Amino acid sequence: MNSLIDLDSPAVMAEFLHYLPGCGSGVYHQLLSQLASLEGFFSRPLSELLYLLPKAAHDDVTCFRQQGWSSPVGRQYLGDQKLLTSQNVQRLTYGDVDYPPLLAETHTAPSVLYVKGEADILLYPQLAFVGSRQSTPIGEDNAYAFSKYLAERDLVITSGLALGIDSCAHRAALSVGGLTVGVMATGIDAVYPNRNRSLVAEIIKTGGAVVTEFKPRTPARAGHFPRRNRIISGLSLGVLVVEAAIKSGSLITARFALEQNREVFAIPGSIHNPVSKGCHALIKQGATLVECASDIALELQGWCSPSMSSMASSSKQQSLILESLTEEAAALLAAIDYDMTSTEILHQRLQWPVAKILAGLMPLQIQGLIIVSGGGYQRL
Repeated sequence: MNSLIDLDSPAVMAEFLHYLPGCGSGVYHQLLSQLASLEGFFSRPLSELLYLLPKAAHDDVTCFRQQGWSSPVGRQYLGDQKLLTSQNVQRLTYGDVDYPPLLAETHTAPSVLYVKGEADILLYPQLAFVGSRQSTPIGEDNAYAFSKYLAERDLVITSGLALGIDSCAHRAALSVGGLTVGVMATGIDAVYPNRNRSLVAEIIKTGGAVVTEFKPRTPARAGHFPRRNRIISGLSLGVLVVEAAIKSGSLITARFALEQNREVFAIPGSIHNPVSKGCHALIKQGATLVECASDIALELQGWCSPSMSSMASSSKQQSLILESLTEEAAALLAAIDYDMTSTEILHQRLQWPVAKILAGLMPLQIQGLIIVSGGGYQRL
């Protein structure tokens, strides 16, 4: 065997289990509950090992006991150790003093975490953002605004590196010099989706981290995303659902959060928007309805530092903008719904020429009172 690797070490044993078919965090916790200690686990007699491990692992374990690190599973493990070292990846084992304590409290917490970046921030107060990959412009605006506000108040923004809401939340935190954690559904050496490679690099460069429980060279698979989602919620004080369809990974994360006794927040949306229906379902089930980021800051006070003066200043600034509107601009704003409103609907409501409506919409956009949404405009 490789003299530099002590397989009798509980930390190495926890990681090595992931290289055996049918094994992983679930088997690890099962062994913890059955045995007084995992120290020297792989030094036990072969017959005892086979009895304790799933049948799927028996052939690889037998081969490993015969050939040691020259066996296929041994060579794979040693090759991955070189890769992890070359990429400066840290490993946190369940039970370590630097393992995230909130995650450690959860059922079947990962037996090992692979971390790129600053592993210490996994110990900081975090809020998870989840939402649709097919997000709407208003959903992305909400995710960005909420994340930016909370990152400025010392919460680490944690999400799953997906397109849509996840990416907006990560980028908003970065935009204000905040910290963010990306939880991966792949090995630490891969990025999914590939177009977020630059985002991952920026997260690491600016003091954040990416983390996964999957061993190196593991590709994205459908079954990996629920496992990733339990880590997202497990690391965090609470989960904010920005947009979600009724059947979505976001609701799976929210369910994990409830099982883990975490706070669940949901932003309501249009009753006509399919990616609002999941949020509405959560609110019916008892999730906290939030209309602005300060709702979350106040709910988690003690963990973050909401600036009441800046909130008041923002509210005063908005009031001044509204007071400064001309009578026609105010009438146009009042005719625009919080759902998408087309120019045809505005023409019917106001009986103005379309050219006059279009001319009046631009100043409202510049002042941040409306946004372009779908085939029309939406009031903020």
